[in-house]
Amino acid sequence: MPLAPQRPTAGRLAEEYYTAVRVPPDVAALASVPDTLAPGSPAKVGILDLAFAVRGERTELVGRYQKTPLQIMRPLWIDPALPGMSYVYLMATGGGIAQADRYRMDFHCGPDTQVHLTTQAATKVFKMEHDYASQRVHLTAEAGSYVEYLPDPLIPFEDARFYQRTEVTVAPGATVLIGDTLTAGRLARGERHVYRTLATDLRVSRPDGTLLAVDTLRLAPGTAGQGVLGPGVFAGHDHVASLFVVTDRVPASGLADTLHEALAPLGVLYGVSVLPRDCGAWMRLIDDSPIRVAAAHRAAWHAVRRQLTGHPAPDLRKP
Repeated sequence: MPLAPQRPTAGRLAEEYYTAVRVPPDVAALASVPDTLAPGSPAKVGILDLAFAVRGERTELVGRYQKTPLQIMRPLWIDPALPGMSYVYLMATGGGIAQADRYRMDFHCGPDTQVHLTTQAATKVFKMEHDYASQRVHLTAEAGSYVEYLPDPLIPFEDARFYQRTEVTVAPGATVLIGDTLTAGRLARGERHVYRTLATDLRVSRPDGTLLAVDTLRLAPGTAGQGVLGPGVFAGHDHVASLFVVTDRVPASGLADTLHEALAPLGVLYGVSVLPRDCGAWMRLIDDSPIRVAAAHRAAWHAVRRQLTGHPAPDLRKP
């Protein structure tokens, strides 16, 4: 299988390619040289660069570059309702994100492609004593494409330090669903908001640079997690999940109504709103039960999928 064509291998291995840009001050202040492997060392840089195009009657992976610890297996075509849709499971061989890790993932979805991207399991951010870890995600959806990026939950361990920046470029006529779930920690071990700092940035724009949506999250628990328990953050709960839907297939108000109707009977706290420029809608929900949160997030995805494609979402079984 050929490599993704847009970047030479040497360019991907350059420090400026995989290093996060505009790292928040609270995270950047933790930069240091670990007493283990330093940033840029073998196994500390994970890179995944995938390109998709329509070939015949289905979406094919036409370009791939992967550097351990990030990797994929082959795409799957497992949706009886949308048999041409490519399903790709993103995997990390190290079992989780460790101090000084630098990850970057790029996904280029060509015209009229149908792509579902998800992780094999939850992403664990391990305890860190030095430096921090970062991940850059770049997703491009060209005209007519339908793309879902729905990773499993992020679980920060005690003293985790992590920054993620996600940049999404959505062409007119394309549809993108972006979801995420963040937990308070390893709750079964009694770890609740004992990570050091977590920061995420989501930026959604058009190819010409027109900004559609920005979502910024900064979590610094402090003593006993008090810094993240207020009404503007976790509100005393253990899980928060979001779903952004950018599309011009249906009116934004109708999309928001669909999200409301899907979530209202499920007993979770949630909010729904249209996105700027009426480019879509988004929701955020909180709860103490991982089962209820997962069910609510799945219900929102299923309802939107049916509205946008006319077909139900498949049952994705994971270990």
